[in-house]
Amino acid sequence: MKEFRFRIFMIIGVLALSIYLLFPTFADVQNTNRIEQELSILSENLQKSNPTISESQLNDFLLLKEDSLMIADPSIRENREKRMKLGLDLQGGMYLVMEVNTAKLLEKLVKNPDDDFKALLKAAGDEAKLSDEEVVSILANKIQASGKRLSRYFGSIREDDDEIISRLKEQEADAVTRAIEIINNRVNQYGVSEPSIQQQGSRRIIVELPGIAKKEEAKRLLQGSALLEFKLVKEASFTYPIMNRIDEVLAAQFGDKSDSSLFADSTNIGDLSKDEIARKHPFFAVALISGQSQDADAYVKESNKDKVLAYLRRPEVKNVIPDNVEFLFSAKPITTQDDENIFKLYLVNKEAELTGGVIVDAMANIDPQTTEPIVTMQMNSEGAREWARITGSNINTRCAIVLDAAVYSAPVIQGKIPGGSSRISGMGNMSEAKLLQIVLKAGALPAPVDIIEERTVGPSLGQDSINKGFNSTMIGLFLVAIFMIFYYKKSGVISDLSLFFTVIMIIGILAGFHATLTLPGIAGIILTIGMAVDANVLIFERIREELVTGKTPKAAVESGYANSYSAILDSNITTFFIGIILYQFGAGPVQGFALTLMIGIVASLFSAFVVTRLIFDMMVAKGTKINIG
Repeated sequence: MKEFRFRIFMIIGVLALSIYLLFPTFADVQNTNRIEQELSILSENLQKSNPTISESQLNDFLLLKEDSLMIADPSIRENREKRMKLGLDLQGGMYLVMEVNTAKLLEKLVKNPDDDFKALLKAAGDEAKLSDEEVVSILANKIQASGKRLSRYFGSIREDDDEIISRLKEQEADAVTRAIEIINNRVNQYGVSEPSIQQQGSRRIIVELPGIAKKEEAKRLLQGSALLEFKLVKEASFTYPIMNRIDEVLAAQFGDKSDSSLFADSTNIGDLSKDEIARKHPFFAVALISGQSQDADAYVKESNKDKVLAYLRRPEVKNVIPDNVEFLFSAKPITTQDDENIFKLYLVNKEAELTGGVIVDAMANIDPQTTEPIVTMQMNSEGAREWARITGSNINTRCAIVLDAAVYSAPVIQGKIPGGSSRISGMGNMSEAKLLQIVLKAGALPAPVDIIEERTVGPSLGQDSINKGFNSTMIGLFLVAIFMIFYYKKSGVISDLSLFFTVIMIIGILAGFHATLTLPGIAGIILTIGMAVDANVLIFERIREELVTGKTPKAAVESGYANSYSAILDSNITTFFIGIILYQFGAGPVQGFALTLMIGIVASLFSAFVVTRLIFDMMVAKGTKINIG
């Protein structure tokens, strides 16, 4: 048995790893069922005790209860993050194909449009709907075909057509990028789990929102104008007492009810153990304060972000936060050396000092003197007057740039800024500066976003897809298993064990890589079941041929495997390459099918060449008769 030890350990290790990766999915299903049952009972009790309760109040109570359950048992959130993801067709939700109307952008950029231009632009827009070609290219060709230069409508007389076309294409692409950034930010703020936002072609954006039930609300969210605001960040002397009061309130609810104010006494939070911090300072245990910074920004790990939001939603916490301020998270996390995402938590004025509608332009550049990335923004006359007043009366105060309730930057106002032209510095790199440029220019979208395709999958339909997919997989697995036992007798049982191992391995790998399981993905698993059996059939037939020639069982097994390697590998490798092509160039359901197909091929080859071979070798070593049927 010593010669089999390595393979035995390897198989046990792979099986144990697959089960370990699948455990969060199993645990999440159990937790979800338990939470839904508790919320259902709570909902019934609340409606019985208070028949006049409104739907919004009921939802607030249920959300508060769900938050409490999540906080009480952190493993619930951990299992939910690690579980196998379900696609839109299995979970239900919305599928939208959106198109950025760049023809409207050109309509705003044109100077002195005449009737000819309007007709050409309309024709270009209609033609662009039938192809993926840029509207700029189509319009440019039509203008040139009419015998006019583009400088008649765009740019200056000194610019040639190529320069104008290049700049317009850049603005067209920038409008799409800005739309994607706004949609992505709004979806994240809305709290959609596992969203998918992808650009398709030059103007289209595919948005998948699993679990969304309010269709019209989601459409308004995605199509509305972006809300860009400038809000003053509260000073540390104002913020610290509020945070401290929140911490005390939460300590009275969850932890140590004794007075253990972090800032009121000399207690150093760094000297406390992890359990003591969680008990005495539940808020500061998840919202960390940097002792080296003069600002009162809290640092929150991505895994604790939902917990902090749940804390801030609690009625007793809301009571200690003044009505004129609010806590907002940074839009983008800071990534540490350990690849951990950290979000900043700011306390800002609720009322905006200025909105983004006054910004007419923004540009990211490199400061020639300091070589650091900067962003310059230009406001209209009304915005310039207000901005001069705001900056003049708030020198040395930070001003948060907020887009759809997320803080993108919080630069310090260093002096009064007249004229409406401002420069923002402090970005880590040019990518951050470009992102801020997009945000500043997104206050009023220059190009509207139209929904050109819309599909809604209800939760019941998604559950029905899960049930049918599971049933079809089990039926296919059962029929194949029965056939293999009937036709190949004892060897068929070995094949079925290998098949079971293959399915567990596929699902485990999907869960381990946080892949999304879709209905086509289930089809890929079913196809893999047939392909896995196909490899065993080739091996069994080769072994049978070798036994007929009078070879010993050991020699027959070795020859059978050696002679079937090439056929099995050829068919599976070519299929694997097809899977790569489907995944690379396909989208949505096609990618889901391709992914499970490729994982299934790897799993089936491992089962055929390692699991099945080990069982045969152990049977030969023990002198057990090999029955191929």
